[in-house]
Amino acid sequence: MFINLYLFTEKKRKRFQNPIFKMETIIRDNSNSIEAEKIAFNPPFPTTRPVALEADVVRFQNNKEKWIAFIGLIDGCPYEIFTGLLDDEDGIAIPRWVESGVIIKGKEHDGSSRYDFQYKNTRGYKTTIEGLSYKFNPEYWNYAKLISGTLRYGMPIEKVVDLINSLQLEGNINTWKIGVARALKRYVPGAIEDDNNN
Repeated sequence: MFINLYLFTEKKRKRFQNPIFKMETIIRDNSNSIEAEKIAFNPPFPTTRPVALEADVVRFQNNKEKWIAFIGLIDGCPYEIFTGLLDDEDGIAIPRWVESGVIIKGKEHDGSSRYDFQYKNTRGYKTTIEGLSYKFNPEYWNYAKLISGTLRYGMPIEKVVDLINSLQLEGNINTWKIGVARALKRYVPGAIEDDNNN
């Protein structure tokens, strides 16, 4: 869409926000015309994390190891991600049929944060896996916090996936990176259909 310059007394660049459609209109000078374009932007997440978040469970391979990702959601959009080993001893033991649940944030006695995952078993009883944050390799945990930070501040999910894919990592963490990017890509509109068509 183009707007003639004579409608404006001077060169202008304005932003208008539509709270209903969550679109942003940018009007800017472009040579002999002023171009107006609409750019979608993500609605801001709450500044304070809710105590409990709905979560999806995604499993992936990191070399020959089985890993699991817990993706916290707000209004169906990824807000945070946690990953850990999927095993019965040092990692996270969870039935294969579990695909969703709730991530609950709590406080330890020393004031540090703790994250638990809770789901309902086949009989409808709540089952809680405590201390997700203690089951992470510190290096993976730090990268996961970085990724969660980009999600929380509204970076479009497809840009987050591109950012993860662009990280120059070596060794096992590189295959972990690929798994995390794949887990988040499922939230990019049309991504699943594109993968199925390839």
